[in-house]
Amino acid sequence: MAKSAKVKVDSNTIEESFGKWLEPFSRHLEHERRLSPYTLRNYGKAVEGFLVYLVEQCGWKGELKAVTLRQARDFVIEEQRRISRRTLHNHVSAIRAFLKYWIKQGALERNPFEGVALPKLPKRLPAYMTEAQIRKLLEGPMKLLESGSIEPFAAWRDRLVLELLYGAGFRVSELVNLKYGEISLEESVARIVGKGGKSRLCPLGRVAVGVLEKWKSEFAAKTSFADPVIVSNQGRKWSPRQIQLLLKKYLALAGLPMDLTPHKIRHSYATHLLDNGADLRLVQELLGHSKLSTTQIYTHVNIGRLKAVYDQAHPRA
Repeated sequence: MAKSAKVKVDSNTIEESFGKWLEPFSRHLEHERRLSPYTLRNYGKAVEGFLVYLVEQCGWKGELKAVTLRQARDFVIEEQRRISRRTLHNHVSAIRAFLKYWIKQGALERNPFEGVALPKLPKRLPAYMTEAQIRKLLEGPMKLLESGSIEPFAAWRDRLVLELLYGAGFRVSELVNLKYGEISLEESVARIVGKGGKSRLCPLGRVAVGVLEKWKSEFAAKTSFADPVIVSNQGRKWSPRQIQLLLKKYLALAGLPMDLTPHKIRHSYATHLLDNGADLRLVQELLGHSKLSTTQIYTHVNIGRLKAVYDQAHPRA
C-alpha cells in the first residue's frame, strides 16, 4: 500500500479535537477503572498516536463516527513498519478500549478495529533466575557492607528492596508506593493495591520480616503509617528508576546477566513457588492476576524444564 501524503491541518483544531475525545476517556480510566499513572500514560500515547495518524494521513476532521475500518487497517499496516508486534498489540488494545468507551457514550455505533487482524505474537516464556542466582543477588548488600563499600543505611535499604521484590513478588510500582500502614509485621503480610486498584494480601517471608524489623527499628523509628518504606537517606520516596539502577548494581556484583529486570525477579518468585508445589490458583492470588491464563504461562516454564530433563536422561528421548 502506498503511503498517503500528509494533510495539512490547523494545529488548534487538532488540539481541540484531541481534548474533546481524550480527556473524558482519561478521567474514566483514572477514576472508574483506577489504572496506574504508568498505564494511563501508555493508553494516552497509544490513542494520541492513532488520532495523529488520522489527522495527518486521512485528513480527519475530528469526529469519531467518521473513522472507517479501512483507516484502522491502514494504521495497523503502517505501525508494523515502525514498532514491534508486541507494542502494536498493546497500542491497538488501548485504542479499542478508547473506541469502546465512546460507543457506550453514544458517539459512534461500531468499533472500526473489530475484525482488524494483528500479526501473531511469538510465544515467549518469562525469563527468570535460578534459586542459586537469587541467593547470590540477595547476598550483595551485606557483602558491600562488610567490605565497607556502603553505609549501613544503604545496605539495609538495598537488602530490603531485594527481599521484598523476591520474597513478596511485588511489582516495582507496588514497592515504591508501599507504606508502613499497609504492613503487619505480627501477621507477616502486606496489603497491596495493585493494577486497577485491586487490593491483595502478600505474605512476607521470615527473612523479609526480619529485615523489615531491623530497618524499622534502626533507620525508620520515627516514621508514621503514611510514610513510604523505601526512601533515600534524605527520607525521600524512591522512584521505579532508582529501583532499576539498584538492581543493575547488584547484578554486576553477583556476575549475573545485566538484562535481568525487577519484573524478572517477580517471574522468579512465581516460578520458584510452582517448582516447590504451590497451587496455580494460589500463585494467581499472590501475583494479583485477574485471569488464571496470565499465571499459567509459568507452568510452561516447568513443562519446558521437564522436557529438557527427559531429553537428557531418557534413552529413547
